[in-house]
Amino acid sequence: MNLFELQQGSSRELQMFPHIVSTGCKKNQAIQLESFRESMSEFIRIYYIIDGKHEWRIDDENFHLYPGDTVLILPGRKLSSEKGFLEIGTLAWIHFKIEVLEHNKFIPGKWSSLSESECGTIGNILLLNRPLVPSKTCDAGRVLASLQNELLNQEIAFYTRVNQLLDEFLATLSRQLAKEGNPGRDFSKIFLQLEQKLRDNLARQWSVEEMAATVGMGTTLFNVRVKSYTGFSPINYLINLRIAESIKLLRKPDLNLTDIALDTGFCSSQHFSTTFKKLTGHTPREFRKKNTGDS
Repeated sequence: MNLFELQQGSSRELQMFPHIVSTGCKKNQAIQLESFRESMSEFIRIYYIIDGKHEWRIDDENFHLYPGDTVLILPGRKLSSEKGFLEIGTLAWIHFKIEVLEHNKFIPGKWSSLSESECGTIGNILLLNRPLVPSKTCDAGRVLASLQNELLNQEIAFYTRVNQLLDEFLATLSRQLAKEGNPGRDFSKIFLQLEQKLRDNLARQWSVEEMAATVGMGTTLFNVRVKSYTGFSPINYLINLRIAESIKLLRKPDLNLTDIALDTGFCSSQHFSTTFKKLTGHTPREFRKKNTGDS
């Protein structure tokens, strides 16, 4: 990457991109004392280490960073160095604004073409993996270099391409974090957290990818861990949760069968009836009549 720096408000290259606060590539050739004090911002900060060894502190955790490492600092998170200065080396960065990043909600802004479902998945991964330091994300370096090249050269359709690359950057980092998935964590604990989220929102049409992202895992690892832990595939386990909840609701005679079906995540009353009978031996109506006397 060529050395440069663009700042919102002073660089014409960013006039069409109010969501990009700054971006650049900098080579630090000498140590400058007190050049890296603690900072906190309301936008996302991403750094890619090109060369040098860096010792940074993110919130209350220390990290040793090497070429190929990426650092993603979420809004409201602290970044500093215990040494108080930026080490000799080269790094590239981009800082950009998003509209919302909170529990179960990630909204990048109008510039993004990510779907609502994709945003939800990425948001869950980002919030479940803090601090965010995926290792050896070579694709992140490539995407960032392409994004910066588009900003500097401004060729045909560069506006669309810049925003696409920013989306790709988020997707690339999220995939890396999901793959790493920190398998050493206590799976029983995170599985209980997942189960509670599923129970709280059974009407949602959960995909395996979304469930895996909720616990910060890649899809393949998630499938293996759930199967090993429960004996079911993730989808079959979710169906069992839906049936268990529908049984509770069927004991309440004032609730409509179609409403119960939709509230527990079945696409229709027929789908609900077929699945319920397959797993219990009775239709929902038969089960209700047997257990409540309701006809």
